[in-house]
Amino acid sequence: VAIGLASALSYLHHECEQQVVHRDIKTSNIMLDINFNARLGDFGLARLTEHDKSPVSTLTAGTMGYLAPEYLQYGTATEKTDAFSYGVVILEVACGRRPIDKERDGQKTVNLVDWVWRLHSEGKVLEAVDERLKGEFDAEMMKKLLLVGLICAHPDSNERPSMRRVLQILNNEVEPSPVPKMKPTLSFTCGLSLEDIVSEDEEGDSIVYV
Repeated sequence: VAIGLASALSYLHHECEQQVVHRDIKTSNIMLDINFNARLGDFGLARLTEHDKSPVSTLTAGTMGYLAPEYLQYGTATEKTDAFSYGVVILEVACGRRPIDKERDGQKTVNLVDWVWRLHSEGKVLEAVDERLKGEFDAEMMKKLLLVGLICAHPDSNERPSMRRVLQILNNEVEPSPVPKMKPTLSFTCGLSLEDIVSEDEEGDSIVYV
């Protein structure tokens, strides 16, 4: 799934005549074929841009939990906002948890990206792996996957790798990008409440329109 989705996004971002920014990358938009190869679907929110032109601001649309902070704030969709969403998807697959989930006691809401960052800063990132795997996984490969998810979900868009580089990392063609020990912090302000900007689709996902 990780390699297939990275390959699809690398093609959309770098190889199409016009760059395609998907804007709504999430697990429910990823389909698997008979050989379990990932296929990216639902291009209803996609935008075309020229490769050498700056993107323009639009209405923010997407699914809460997968949205990059700068996209939620400024409404400018780029290949780096897609990269953030990709990172969230990778963490969701590896951890078996939704982007915005409840603690196991059901009392507290947890942001998946923040949770994995915290475990990484404590030197125990592998504790984020889906418990249902019961430890039956390659620790080195899983750690690489989790760290790719974190660097793609970096709060600073300038620090996120291109999807072409992500694909190279996953295919062991280049060294992984360094991941900070602690989650970097950036400040964004938004004058709207979640109630103002969030509604739910038929799948129960929170859809954001600003």
